[in-house]
Amino acid sequence: MIIFNQIETVLLDMDGTILDKYYDDYFWEILVPKKYAEKNAISFEEAQKILFSMYKAEEGTLNWTDIDFWSKMTGIDIFSLKKEVDHLINPHPDAEEFLQAINSNGHRVYLVTNAHNKVMELKLNKTGFYKYFHSCITSFDIGYPKENIKFWENLKRNLNINPEKTMFIDDTETILHTAKLAGIKFPILRAISSSKSAPRTSNHFITIKNFKEILRS
Repeated sequence: MIIFNQIETVLLDMDGTILDKYYDDYFWEILVPKKYAEKNAISFEEAQKILFSMYKAEEGTLNWTDIDFWSKMTGIDIFSLKKEVDHLINPHPDAEEFLQAINSNGHRVYLVTNAHNKVMELKLNKTGFYKYFHSCITSFDIGYPKENIKFWENLKRNLNINPEKTMFIDDTETILHTAKLAGIKFPILRAISSSKSAPRTSNHFITIKNFKEILRS
């Protein structure tokens, strides 16, 4: 497990890692299809089929989380709809204690997310988590999604971090693989991204269900 005296920098994903991904899953899988079905006078099932195909085509690109792109594609004001259900934005129960602990230990702590800047601001303002990060970086700031190694090369240069002394926690294995290729020494999988989902396992990465597993190490 991680030995914290080896770590200088902690990089944390947002959705599914420190925040409960239920909000996003419900939004994109249920609410947007419902509104799309109403707008286009089709069934909910047909709307899901159309939208899921559209989502899949943009996976791993900046469009995947670009709310302006999806507003144009669906004819729905995505950001306004996100604000309508912002009561569903919640942190994982163990997240704030972990953020407090790593800050008190003197680590450099950064949020690195694929989320659109407006969505990141909505969520961090809702949770009050801004105060725990030295800086918050989105893929839109960098110009590449986290699945692209150019994101990591630019991030390392911009933050002047030592990848040999950097820990990165995310709930997506594909992104962890890219970070590892870029030299991030301690990539960790968050096993439970949503309060409504079962834990996952990995054959490639240290996997945690709770941040306390790291704090105990």
